[in-house]
Amino acid sequence: MLRSLWDEPRPPDPPTRVWRDWALVGVLVPLAVLEGVVRPDLPWRAVSVTLTVGLVFTLLWRRAKPLLMLAIPFVITALAPLVTGGHRAETYTMAFLLIVVYALYRWGSGREIVLGFAIMLGSVGVSASFYDLAPADAVGAFAVTFSAVALGTAVRYRTGARMRELEQVKLLEREQLARDLHDTVAHHVSAMAIRAQAGLATAPSRPEAATEALRVIEAEASRTLAEMRAMVRLLRRNEPAELAPGRQIADLEQLAGRTKVGPSVDVEISGDVDGLPPSVGSAIFRIAQESVTNARRHARHATRIAIQVAADDTSVRLRVSDDGEVSSVHSMPGYGLIGMIERAGLLGGTCQAGPNPDRGWTVTAVLPRTGAAT
Repeated sequence: MLRSLWDEPRPPDPPTRVWRDWALVGVLVPLAVLEGVVRPDLPWRAVSVTLTVGLVFTLLWRRAKPLLMLAIPFVITALAPLVTGGHRAETYTMAFLLIVVYALYRWGSGREIVLGFAIMLGSVGVSASFYDLAPADAVGAFAVTFSAVALGTAVRYRTGARMRELEQVKLLEREQLARDLHDTVAHHVSAMAIRAQAGLATAPSRPEAATEALRVIEAEASRTLAEMRAMVRLLRRNEPAELAPGRQIADLEQLAGRTKVGPSVDVEISGDVDGLPPSVGSAIFRIAQESVTNARRHARHATRIAIQVAADDTSVRLRVSDDGEVSSVHSMPGYGLIGMIERAGLLGGTCQAGPNPDRGWTVTAVLPRTGAAT
């Protein structure tokens, strides 16, 4: 367990300094100065206030350098009695150090956490050597500090669990896309084999049949090569391949109509949707299907779901909208939406979802007509 903690890496992508950090500094600095003015029992007033104001700025780098930003205030406050003659050069405003402790356990690596814990223990030991700590004060300080440690650890591992769940959703979507691409390639290869066999069988009686078969095989080979180039990763389980193409844009008509319970679904397809790569057609169908499922599940009092597909020379656009009341579930990106975004991104496109200005929810996706993967 200790080795696992020591080797724990930092969480990825810590936030950089944002306006809230500067706002926090802008609030704490005047508070420290105000405390220095109005607090009558503050020893070494100028030193305490200067020290507090200077240490406030460690909050700006607490995520990028959590160990250093914790070591600086704890070491300085522990050694301050050497300058103040054994008096505490501390203010109530220094409670912000709990934020630094939280940041270490939220954003630090395992080694930084262990070293930071040692620094905090050493700081307590040095401080205890200058003045007596009442048991009640020691227990209270430990409880408050432990609360910051526990909160940082809990948020760290809850966020990590959430990220692992999202990666699993993306992995499953990639697997589904790879499955569709694999099955499409298998279909094209089967067609080429059949045409080759037919050409060989009819060649003695019809020599031109071999030429026709070669043309068909050449066309199928071009489609197969395009699909294989679009295959990002083959994450397929040991399952037999289906030798029929997956769902395509024409299959959207199956979603149309009215069910016994729930809104009706209208499908409108415009533009040239013939000749699209199967991966693009399958992605459009899957995104529309997931959008309709989400609308039926979450759009309260919806009466109509509209599916619109428009294709031009360069791209295919999908728009799925409903007229229901937006529920609170829509405010958080669900796994279905994450999967749609991942599938569109793998094909070089985009997918977005959000509430309409007046009523309802809309999902839009734009995919390149070529279906090139990024």
